[in-house]
Amino acid sequence: MKVLVAIPVYNEAAHVEAVMEKVRRYTSDILVVDDGSTDGTADLLSRMDGLKLIQHPQNLGYGRALINAFNCAMCAGMDWIITMDCDGQHEPEVIPEFIAAATADDCDIVSGSRYLPEAMATDSPPKDRREINYEITNLLNHELGLEITDAFCGFKAYRVCKLHRLNITETGYAMPLQLWVHAVRQGLRIREIPVRLIYNDPNRTFGGPLDDADYRKRHYMKVFGNAMAEDLGEMVGCYCRSVGDSCCRC
Repeated sequence: MKVLVAIPVYNEAAHVEAVMEKVRRYTSDILVVDDGSTDGTADLLSRMDGLKLIQHPQNLGYGRALINAFNCAMCAGMDWIITMDCDGQHEPEVIPEFIAAATADDCDIVSGSRYLPEAMATDSPPKDRREINYEITNLLNHELGLEITDAFCGFKAYRVCKLHRLNITETGYAMPLQLWVHAVRQGLRIREIPVRLIYNDPNRTFGGPLDDADYRKRHYMKVFGNAMAEDLGEMVGCYCRSVGDSCCRC
């Protein structure tokens, strides 16, 4: 089974070397999407051997980074893609558990959850983030018939051959809202596995208006409503298209 580990990165100079060192213990197929970093991250990545690399000339958003990672996995003929963050909140030691879940062949998306009973909580999340996650997760479960516990965890594995069924266009942090809707409408099988809840920096911000919790929740609700209203029957197929920021060096 060919598995690509994809890591979106934005201004992670403090963490990127340590994270890459740990990820290399579990795979040699690593893609980094540098989303326009300005803190020296790009220079650090340029000195690392053996990485597939996408470099955005400017910050295009978390969702855009994942869309391009999906492109790369499809172009490279991967079976699965595992996505994880680079801020130290996702533990590379869990990569084998995602691979094991994928090998079981009973799902198309393996989603990490920080709120399953089996998950260990090292830290407490900021109150507004936990409340919004809880509210949005309940909404998804009610409206889509899901039984998930964590709507926003970015530690996930996707069966690559099913990605062409999705039409992810949301480029920001609200991308998971569109993803869940499309995944359910397209019949993708979903399961969760526990991951440890870690918040190394409770003061870390989203940037811009999303730092306001009320605005952030309204934005998430808007993206979810738009996704529910879309005519998914008109979705067409291949992510492998020019988006102005080039494919990776696969």
